[in-house]
Amino acid sequence: MVTAPIAPAAMRALSARVASEIRTTFASHYTRTISLLEALDPGVISAYSRRATGEKFLINPSLAIE
Repeated sequence: MVTAPIAPAAMRALSARVASEIRTTFASHYTRTISLLEALDPGVISAYSRRATGEKFLINPSLAIE
């Protein structure tokens, strides 16, 4: 399927919408921020693989490796 590129005015409108709603509609809240090393821990894996409503884990690769 080939799609046509979006018109510049439409792109600006979409960008403005995202910018205006970044702290509401597009906001994310995380239960916990973990490092890459923590992401490999079996206990942490079981926690983030539950896929529970309202629980999200953010993997931050810049966190120090302990």
